[in-house]
Amino acid sequence: MSEYKHPYRDAEFVLNELVDFDALCADAGLEDVNAELASVILTEAGKLGSDVLAPLNVVGDTQHPQLAENGVQESAGFSEAYQQYMEGGWSSLTAAEEFGGQNLPNVLGTAVNEIWQSSNLAFALCPLLGQGAIESIAHHGSDALKQTYLPKMVSGEWTGTMNLTEPDAGTDLAAVKTKAVPNGDHYLITGQKIFITWGDHQMTDNVVHLVLARVPDAPAGVKGISLFVVPKFLLDENGNPAARNDAHCVSLEHKLGIHGSPTCVMSFGDNEGAVGYLVGEENKGLAYMFTMMNHARQGVGLQGLAIAERSYQQAVEYAKDRLQGTKKDGSRFSIIKFPDVRRMLMQMKASIEAMRGLAFVAAAEIDRGHYAQSRDAAQKNNARVELLTPIVKGWLTELAQEVTYLGTQVHGGMGFIEETGSAQHYRDARILTIYEGTTGIQALDLVGRKTLVNGGEHLADLLTEMEATVEQLEGIEPFAAQGAALRDAVESGKSAREWLLDNAAKDAAAAGSVSVQFMMMFGYICGGWIMGQSALKAQAQLDAGQGDAEFLQTKLITAQYYSEHLLPRVQSALAAVKAGSTSVMALSEDQF
Repeated sequence: MSEYKHPYRDAEFVLNELVDFDALCADAGLEDVNAELASVILTEAGKLGSDVLAPLNVVGDTQHPQLAENGVQESAGFSEAYQQYMEGGWSSLTAAEEFGGQNLPNVLGTAVNEIWQSSNLAFALCPLLGQGAIESIAHHGSDALKQTYLPKMVSGEWTGTMNLTEPDAGTDLAAVKTKAVPNGDHYLITGQKIFITWGDHQMTDNVVHLVLARVPDAPAGVKGISLFVVPKFLLDENGNPAARNDAHCVSLEHKLGIHGSPTCVMSFGDNEGAVGYLVGEENKGLAYMFTMMNHARQGVGLQGLAIAERSYQQAVEYAKDRLQGTKKDGSRFSIIKFPDVRRMLMQMKASIEAMRGLAFVAAAEIDRGHYAQSRDAAQKNNARVELLTPIVKGWLTELAQEVTYLGTQVHGGMGFIEETGSAQHYRDARILTIYEGTTGIQALDLVGRKTLVNGGEHLADLLTEMEATVEQLEGIEPFAAQGAALRDAVESGKSAREWLLDNAAKDAAAAGSVSVQFMMMFGYICGGWIMGQSALKAQAQLDAGQGDAEFLQTKLITAQYYSEHLLPRVQSALAAVKAGSTSVMALSEDQF
């Protein structure tokens, strides 16, 4: 079982060189926030992740949460770890100062969240859901609702959940049946929700549920959904948890992975109705919930990076230790000397560096939109966020499947043995392509709302920005081949965009048939763009005699590997996109 060590050098390289963290903070007017502070924060977070959370990762996998008389009992050690997390102020990093937050940039919170997700994915899901709930209430709740719930949620004293899915309403939220009936200053909620991550536990004295439901006479479909705050415990006149609300976990799901995270079936109103408080206005709940969902989607993409990093660290350790070769003189050598093992490790490493770069760059765009000095600038940054979010969620989580598979493959037969630990990462990663919208949903979002709706304008802007990196690479002899490869990828991106715009209107099945290939293609293009910038920044530091030379040389090699071995996938994806819907839709339903 491997330990976890935060890859601080790469995280700081991305923050400083690709995001330009100091400039971002200066533009935002955050005078006391800079790269030096970020380094200190990441160092301290790395200690908690390595020393406290990582050892509990296998505990949660083997000692599952249990449903008892008083609700869900979390895995052993999780409550104590959560207290350390809360007391360290980690839950308040990016929240507004008005509610007790530290008002640090979202991108720094993203870098810290990677540590929690890598060290213990199941544990980290709890605060991740809380952060999303805070976002929704902060953006759409009344002042009274904010003052009542946000201070305790920001401090981590209370956690939050998201309740969308029902037995008959998964992705199709238009089918939501949960009801909300007005009753004085509140509503009475009745219905059942499934797949509710950390829907109950004993780590805090309250859990704040955000619940989608329908009020009487609401319009049919998604236009008739409202959003409600439904606390586990109702509050007394002093704002403290008191009477138990009629909201209960009635069963726990038995899952392939993330066993330490209780996934609950939540029942609301089995007795007299669960008391809920309306967020914003009636019938606008889906839009409000999307505030939380978009935050969560980038967060899940980050989880893909995080679990890939954990799997990679274990694979490297195993490859260096495992003796599986014998020289003529009878001496043994480790498997890391074999070219094919090197290939797998290089593929993992290069993928992870591209994933981390894209995740942080996308997170920084949220900050730039938030702190923009003009409406036009904010709209531009927000459009980039909207464009990158489905790519971050879809591509990173899909690539995590491959990286964790390779991690298990490096272990050979021992990878199939649970006690080794690699299999847990492989299993845990599997959910990431499903929740917060499957890969297909992310891809449809990218081709539909993020491309076809605006005539591909935002995608064209991104491709134009990438061309600047291409020209820089082509202008430096050692990077000429990488520049040419990235140029081919960008041109393929343009071709795919034009094909989609030309064919979607003529063929109703075209967009849906090619959407996943389209999304994966742009994931690899974005990765090539990120790695091209990384190579340029690393070389500039080497030329200036700055930084860790060995680390920077490694960055050059991983960028080269990505260009040679991962970027060519763009061409096969383009071919699949241009094949269109013909063979996809050719069979009748009975022929399957």
